[in-house]
Amino acid sequence: MPPRTRGGYTSDAPRRRPTGSERRRRVHLREVDPVPDPDPVEHPQHDRDETEEVFEGAPGGPIDRSILRSFHKHVAAKIWLGEDRAPLKLVNHGAKLQLWELDMERSRIYETVHRSGLAPLTSCSHRVASRPMLSAFCERWQPETTTFHMPFGEMTITLDDVASILHIPVTGSMISFPQPLRVDDANALLVELLGTTDVEASRETEQCRSPSVRLLWLRDHFSTITDASSDDDIMFATRAFLLHLVGCTLFADKSATSVAVVYLELFRDLSMVGSYAWGAACLAYLYRQLTTATRFEVRQLGGYLTLLQAWIYEHFPEMFSSPDMSYTESRPRALRWRPHVIPDSLQSVRERLDRLQISEVCWQPYVDHRAEHPLPDIAWYSGCLKCGQVMEPYHPKRVLRQFGYIQTIPPRPFTPPRPDRSILLEQYWERWTDHVLTDQSRGRRCHYSGSGESVPEYMAWYDRISHRIVQPPQLRSGFTTDARSSLPSHAASTSDTRAARALTLLRLVISGGREQSVDVFWGALNEAHGILAGSDETSASHSTPSPAPASHSTPSPATLPFFSLATFVYPPAASDDPPPLIVPPPPASVAPPAASGDPPPLIVPPPPASVAPPAPAADPSAPAPDSTASTTVYVRAKRKKKT
Repeated sequence: MPPRTRGGYTSDAPRRRPTGSERRRRVHLREVDPVPDPDPVEHPQHDRDETEEVFEGAPGGPIDRSILRSFHKHVAAKIWLGEDRAPLKLVNHGAKLQLWELDMERSRIYETVHRSGLAPLTSCSHRVASRPMLSAFCERWQPETTTFHMPFGEMTITLDDVASILHIPVTGSMISFPQPLRVDDANALLVELLGTTDVEASRETEQCRSPSVRLLWLRDHFSTITDASSDDDIMFATRAFLLHLVGCTLFADKSATSVAVVYLELFRDLSMVGSYAWGAACLAYLYRQLTTATRFEVRQLGGYLTLLQAWIYEHFPEMFSSPDMSYTESRPRALRWRPHVIPDSLQSVRERLDRLQISEVCWQPYVDHRAEHPLPDIAWYSGCLKCGQVMEPYHPKRVLRQFGYIQTIPPRPFTPPRPDRSILLEQYWERWTDHVLTDQSRGRRCHYSGSGESVPEYMAWYDRISHRIVQPPQLRSGFTTDARSSLPSHAASTSDTRAARALTLLRLVISGGREQSVDVFWGALNEAHGILAGSDETSASHSTPSPAPASHSTPSPATLPFFSLATFVYPPAASDDPPPLIVPPPPASVAPPAASGDPPPLIVPPPPASVAPPAPAADPSAPAPDSTASTTVYVRAKRKKKT
């Protein structure tokens, strides 16, 4: 055996300096290949071990975990393992914008807002947002790539989408703050830039319990100022309106009622408001909100949801959208759609996205819009976006199909710099023209517009690094065999277990939405009734059930087959009547004409084959019915006339 060195390696093995903990424990390192960890700080060993444990033998998870390193914490991983999360609560302030409108009496405020480039936000915000739709797309967001991982590849919201949907500037200075704002600094900023008193500012931040102010407080204090007010009051009201505007749209946070005072610093010089890259900051902020919402324990989604919802309408028009026929291309594309809440459940939307085909995607939805708004060159920028302390990577090379190019295997995603080094990112952004994808790096254009083509090896690579299917097969709706196998066992005889199994079965079918056939619902109800009745066999089977015992008491519905419940609509026959004749049901529920003087026949819905309704106890004194009587429905035997 080769001699070992002090570090624990053999003399023939490549040497590597042991860590301090290994030296303290006197642990000998195994002979390993000298492949350095690309990021040992960000991705410690215990994270990788946990990922291996979660996805061992689980189809649908990424096989190659070099890209989605934090997927074991992702909500899609929890869903695949059987846990579920309700639709996210959405922070949408579209209705609040109409509570503070700029009319002719406030034209001076509107002129400043128009010069800032933010005026389109006052009219293009959606009043409603669909929780199942946005929640399902959030489950497909991957923080490492800042893209949605669809069954056929990656997609994302680009700077071109922001410019076309919102019509706000995507170029200009980055939105940056030197450091997080403290409460005392926020109070001083409110006094200086909004003209409030120290007492009012302190009371408001104390009520918000943060360096923030309520949107309602801004409206109450500044919405009544008109052009007849003093110049200072108009300037204060303009800043308050812009703060209210970005708090309701671009930077909507999960407080759902307030906006951070730090954004007020951007409106110190009202003549410089139009010089900021508002669209880039909005996109970075939305990226971060989507990343936060991918954690299983998160229950709320912030950011400008109009941008996200309109992006879904644009790229998936056949699935979710409802167009506004009065739209003209001179207006923001967000106004092209009528926002609505889809009636489907979250699970139904998940399964629709799992079945989504590449032909159902509109890869280039802004072709008719190019005459008014051409493709901005900054959409090809490859780097990081910034909004204050938020920095997120932007990878146009991962979504070349959205620009009309054939998708190739993209390079590894890069990690944004630390906040203390954000000054380097600002310098990088100022020279963004040096960091756009060249014509050579973009590759070849698609053979025809909107085809969504990719190189042959792309899908094989994508299968290894992605999680294409969100809903696990054993939990899909549709009343399949896999869905039944996931239910509790039939052998359990307690009522609680039977009820739990029936409820689980009904939940699987109900969550599948209204697209399922009637047979699916009918079969589920039939089997659920059989479970509650305590029998493994349902009335849908072709086996002949055992006859019910003779009794004069009305049987309980829980002890009868499902299809026999219809017999309880009619009163039972008197005890002195003969039992009804049981004959096979006819093709049509039409009773034969009764002879004159006979009582009319009783018409009931026909049961399934070989299933008889419960019969009352037979009267021994009554004569036997005529077995040769030819009838087609349930009829009562003729009573014998008294002499």
